[in-house]
Amino acid sequence: MSRGPGLPIVDGATPAPGSDPARVRADDAMVDGFGRRIEYLRISVTDKCNLRCVYCMPMEGLPWIPKAQLLSWEEIRDVVGEMAPMGLRRVRITGGEPLVRRDVDTLVRFLRDVPGIEDISLSTNAVLLADQADALADAGLDRVNVSLDSLRDDRMEAIARRSGVAARIRAGLEAAERVGFQPLKLNVVLMRGRNDDEIEDFARLTVDRPWHVRFIEVMPTGANLDVSRDEQLTCDEALERISAIDALEPVEGPTGNGPARYWRFPGAAGSIGVITPMSHTFCDRCNRMRLTADGQLRPCLFGDLQTDLRGPLRRGEDLRPLIERTLRIKPERHLLEQGTDAGSGGLAALSQTGG
Repeated sequence: MSRGPGLPIVDGATPAPGSDPARVRADDAMVDGFGRRIEYLRISVTDKCNLRCVYCMPMEGLPWIPKAQLLSWEEIRDVVGEMAPMGLRRVRITGGEPLVRRDVDTLVRFLRDVPGIEDISLSTNAVLLADQADALADAGLDRVNVSLDSLRDDRMEAIARRSGVAARIRAGLEAAERVGFQPLKLNVVLMRGRNDDEIEDFARLTVDRPWHVRFIEVMPTGANLDVSRDEQLTCDEALERISAIDALEPVEGPTGNGPARYWRFPGAAGSIGVITPMSHTFCDRCNRMRLTADGQLRPCLFGDLQTDLRGPLRRGEDLRPLIERTLRIKPERHLLEQGTDAGSGGLAALSQTGG
């Protein structure tokens, strides 16, 4: 069985330290041992990506998961169908880059038919979005988050380490607007000396456009330690610079599942969000688990805990006890430290677990 280094399959149900297993009750099944309601699942459909962003994946790529070990669309539907009656309400399709896998619209259609699922979103680099936006919208996709780390074509391609993709990314953004994916969120990973001189330009986008720009701090993994060590820039610094443009007012923010906190300029059409995994952890508000492309249910993006669902699913076994077990082992917080991958659980890249 393929698995990332340091990522053991959990066979026993040892509760997370400090948790209270009694809080996971039959009538409120998707509550973890710390009382957090888990209603959101991030579903990775592939570990492959058509870009090699400097903070995400090594230039040479990674050993990919063999095709036979990937969950099929029907298998993903069955996992979601098991979790929905327990309290799952929202799902996000991720990768790698999810749109490199064929017929993602078929998965969206399957998920749309699962009773109890209220929101289906997708994270993408938008390179392939223009060609697939209509099919995804027709299938029932609600909205997209687009990774966009620069507004300059040359820099966009330098960060992605792929030439010729800037025009396709712009076409993908235009397609997202055209088919009505709302709210449209742009994810900007902050890197000092690489894109930090564009912070104000990104913020100004939200004045006239109904876009929601979210600045994200670099999270360290084995392949990006130089970036996380040397180019770390906090969202506090970004907000300080943005507030010099005009006063910022806190707002609730757009529809979504994530940990971002939002502000906007007075009268602005969009908003400015920050996601602060390094400077201000938000683990106390975590509402999610992750399903990897090869069928491992992870209670946290980082660390070394995961439960194999693929094997039991293919053997026709009951998944609910395994899901409940994973809730019990969900840790209170991640243990990331800037400049080291010690807290990542051995991840070489975020694409291995769905980011």
